Amino acid sequence: MNPWLPAAPCAPGTCAAHTGRTRLRPVAAALLLAGCAWVLAGALGAPFLPLFGPTRRERLIRRWSYGAVRAFGVRVRVTGAPVPPAGTPGTLVVANHISWLDIPLVAAVLPGRMLAKREIRQWPVLGPLAARGGTLFVDRDRLRALPATVRALAAAMRGGSRVVVFPEGTTWCGRGPGGRFGPAAFQAAIDADATVLPVRIGYRVTGHGAAAPAERHAPAGAAAFVGDDPLPASLWRVVRAAGLTAELHVLQPVPAGALPDRRALARRAQRAVASESANRSPESVHH
Repeated sequence: MNPWLPAAPCAPGTCAAHTGRTRLRPVAAALLLAGCAWVLAGALGAPFLPLFGPTRRERLIRRWSYGAVRAFGVRVRVTGAPVPPAGTPGTLVVANHISWLDIPLVAAVLPGRMLAKREIRQWPVLGPLAARGGTLFVDRDRLRALPATVRALAAAMRGGSRVVVFPEGTTWCGRGPGGRFGPAAFQAAIDADATVLPVRIGYRVTGHGAAAPAERHAPAGAAAFVGDDPLPASLWRVVRAAGLTAELHVLQPVPAGALPDRRALARRAQRAVASESANRSPESVHH
C-alpha cells in the first residue's frame, strides 16, 4: 500500500452501525435478492448499450441506476441546482464518498464515465459492468500512473463526456467533514477547459409521521462502506435498515478556468460540498 494514499479514520465497527428501525430478515433477504438480480440484469444488458444513441443510452443508464438503489430498499432524493441536461459537454462531477451506493446514486442523476480504483475491476458482476460502462480505472499504488490518468480524464472531457470522480480518494462515514479533495482530477478539468459540478451525497434514516423531518438530520451509518468492511456485510446492513434515504444535493457549477490553479479549484469544490447549505433539506425535486 502506498503511504501517500488517503486514509479515513472511519471503521466498520464504529461508523457503520445502524441504530434505527430494521426490516424483518425475510423482507431484507428478499430485497437483497432483488438488488442482486437487478445488478445481474444490468450486467447482462450492458453489452447492448452501444446499439442505442447517446440520449437513449443515458436515459437507460439513469433508469437502471435509479432502479438499483431502489431495489436494495433505499429511497432517492435529489435537491439543489438544476441538473445539467444530457449532452452538456466537458463536465467534471465531483462528490464526497461514503458508500458503494454513491456510484448508482450519481449515475441515476448524472451518468458519466466514473474514475474508480483498479481493484473494482476484479469485483464479480460489478467489475465487468463498470468496465462496460466506460469506467476509467486507476492504479492507486503507482504514483507514476497518475499523469496518464489525468491525460485520460482530460481526453474524455474534451471528447464531450461527463466524468465522475470522488476526489477524497477513499470512503468516509459521512458524519464529519470528510477528506481533502485531491487536485489531480481538477488539473484534468483545467486542461480540458471543462466545468466542475460539485454534488453532496448524504444518507438519512427517515421515519413515519411527524418525526420524519427531524430524523432526516441524522446521518445513516448503515450506508457507510468504510475501512476493511466486507461488501456482503455492507449489503446486508443496507437492506436491513428501514427508512434509508440517499440524498444527492446538486451545487452550482464552477468553470475550471475561474480559479488560478488545480489546488484552488479543489479547495473551492471541497468547501462547497462540505458547507452547511449543502446539508439542508430543501424541497425534493426527485423521488
